Amino acid sequence: MKSVRMTLAMALAIVTLAGCGHQKSSTTGWDYNNPDWGGFEIADEKYHEQETQPGLVFVEGGSFTMGRMGDDSRFEWNNMAHTVTVSSFYMDECEVANRDYREYTYWMSRAYGEEYPERALAAYPDTNAWRDKLAWREGFVDFYFQSPIYDDYPVVGVSWEQAMNYCKWRTDRVNERILIEAGVIQLELADLSAATAFQTDVYLAGQYQGTTKKELEDLNPSAGGEPRKVRIADGILSPSYRLPTEAEWEYAALGLIGRLIDGERLVEHRSYPWSGQSLRSANSKYYGQFLANFKRSRGDAMGVAGNLNDGWDYTAPVKWYFPNDYGLYHMAGNVSEWCMDVYRKDANPSGGEDMNPFRGNVYKQKLIVDEEVQINDTTGELYYVNVDDDLNRRNYRQADNINYLDGDYTSNIYDYTSKENISQWISEESGDEEDGGGEEESSILNNQDSLTNMMYHRNLGGESGEQVASLISNKVRVVKGGSWADRAYWMQAGTRRFYDQDKATAWIGFRCAMDRLGSRRE
Repeated sequence: MKSVRMTLAMALAIVTLAGCGHQKSSTTGWDYNNPDWGGFEIADEKYHEQETQPGLVFVEGGSFTMGRMGDDSRFEWNNMAHTVTVSSFYMDECEVANRDYREYTYWMSRAYGEEYPERALAAYPDTNAWRDKLAWREGFVDFYFQSPIYDDYPVVGVSWEQAMNYCKWRTDRVNERILIEAGVIQLELADLSAATAFQTDVYLAGQYQGTTKKELEDLNPSAGGEPRKVRIADGILSPSYRLPTEAEWEYAALGLIGRLIDGERLVEHRSYPWSGQSLRSANSKYYGQFLANFKRSRGDAMGVAGNLNDGWDYTAPVKWYFPNDYGLYHMAGNVSEWCMDVYRKDANPSGGEDMNPFRGNVYKQKLIVDEEVQINDTTGELYYVNVDDDLNRRNYRQADNINYLDGDYTSNIYDYTSKENISQWISEESGDEEDGGGEEESSILNNQDSLTNMMYHRNLGGESGEQVASLISNKVRVVKGGSWADRAYWMQAGTRRFYDQDKATAWIGFRCAMDRLGSRRE
């Protein structure tokens, strides 16, 4: 009996010691999170899985056929079918609503309205986008964004640039809440200003000027016992909200999950976010009801009194119709939506990239002078600059890759980098028969926009020297999904069009997306 008690006591002692010990490296055997062993830190296991942030729905990725599968009645042929793979990601359950966007403009007014009113005003949607020269819509101009009646309706009159700014603001507010709930920083409401406003990248750069409540223990012996701020390696902060890529948007809209039989065989390739080739429900309970908010035909936006078809002349509440198989609402109809991509007519140039395709990469880095990250004293934002060209790289050579394989000189059969061709182009553009001159040639050769102009501009000739530019430019973005103003053609997930990134309309809204880190399954 005594022997049994001794054995139990020894076992308990071993368990106790093991519980008090540090996790060891499987590579070196050194302790993790132990200043006596160098202080290399690893995050708590609870941060090894990504937390789903507010408003988002998990979209499990996979391969799919992107593009139109049927005849293109408009003969645009700007989205030929091709197979790509999209990684798992998160997407907003529904379009960003007026209430959501008003929270943003309210916060911007509080933070910047007194010191920098132009910055606060720039966040507001263009309510005049509702106006039409031959239609009466003044009620929407005055009430659509402000009235609580329209709280749950999608925000419109927002440009691509404004939508991107909203995504950044939302990222900052979510990460600020995370740090407040973790007791790291102090919730500050009364003294909110441009200087104290929390911004994720500013905080990570060590430039946050708000009130810190509790910093983390720095286990590095060289720190001398000084605390430290939260780092990305701690796993506490959330990734950024952003606009979805065109591939992500189309993949999510089709909602192919649950359409498989016998492993990987699709029952059908959908044209719409639902099964079948009709915009009416085939469900016996809801048979014949419209599944999206769109314009049935010219002059028929909602049906006749007593028998309204889709029920809405303009926008509808963001959760009005049935969601698709991912749980996403209004991936067809209501409002079209901004995507992150720069538009090109060929969505899959020269075979393209088949893993998470995207056009629009401009690689940037924080501006550092004398080993200090530079911050704008007025807005409190960090300064970013394009990364320097790195000729030792094989994956990219320059920061701006928007025109890669379409618009840069390497895409063309003509050598626009030669002196003869640059001189010829300069003379054609200026109407001067003489050479453009060495300095101008050098300037154009080193200016990507100028090289793009050589691809997309042409001179009509004549005495006026009139210039015509293609609609293609680096300032137009992809727009997906049909709207209340569109016919059924635009409800198909494979259709695509474009709009200027600094312009806004009454038929374009947006929703946010976020990277899924780690496991591709939820």
